[in-house]
Amino acid sequence: MSDSLPAPIDIRLMNLTTMILVLVLCALSIIAAVAWCARNPVFDIRRITVLGDMQHNNAVTLRANVAPRLTGNFFTLDLAQARAAFEAVPWVRRAVVRREFPDRLRVVLEEHKPVAYWGPEGESRLVNHMGEVFEANIGEVETDDLPRLMGPEGQAAAVLRTFEAIKPLFASLDAAPDELALSGRGGWRVLLDTGAMLELGRGTAEEVAGRTERFLRTVTQVTSKYGRQIDSIESADLRHVDGYALRLRGVTTTGADGQKK
Repeated sequence: MSDSLPAPIDIRLMNLTTMILVLVLCALSIIAAVAWCARNPVFDIRRITVLGDMQHNNAVTLRANVAPRLTGNFFTLDLAQARAAFEAVPWVRRAVVRREFPDRLRVVLEEHKPVAYWGPEGESRLVNHMGEVFEANIGEVETDDLPRLMGPEGQAAAVLRTFEAIKPLFASLDAAPDELALSGRGGWRVLLDTGAMLELGRGTAEEVAGRTERFLRTVTQVTSKYGRQIDSIESADLRHVDGYALRLRGVTTTGADGQKK
């Protein structure tokens, strides 16, 4: 049995040339098809379906505002760019954008849920339930009893966490924190709806909550000793190691002669 002879060189070159031509033809066909799809108006984005729990936006306004900023058709549209365009709309926290063949976009939006104001009075920033700061029209806030949180930039989540840790503690006294501030040096200060200002000291949310709980456990005994209610507290300083300093309305620690009692 004789071994098969290799194909002549000219035959092999012809086969290789044919293969290359086929590949080039396929590539050109693909490029032509892509170019045709990119130019064909059949694939222009004609409909945008907007879904989600929207309290401060509506689908008609969103489409009118965002559609002019979208470039490309079904195949060429940059989804990341489209998502950024929707997330630039006030109150929108997150947008998920998907194509729907042949000419649609499906957008699911998540709006910010404000839980507090952020920064000094007069600013237009809010904090959502995730501890993220966002800009919005304060006049569109649906509730008028949001607390105010303050602190260094980038610390909103920590301030919200501490606020949520101490807020339930005041329920037994029929009081609630209106403002919570974190200083640049790490000190916490809370203003109650009774007008009382409490210096809570430094520490984590757990440490501040523990210090606050100890204060609230004994403060009613102190106020009752002077015939006062909780709403008579002007200020308290919890930064002392073994106790706290308390100031009550109508109660003084000095007598008429100026000597301390």
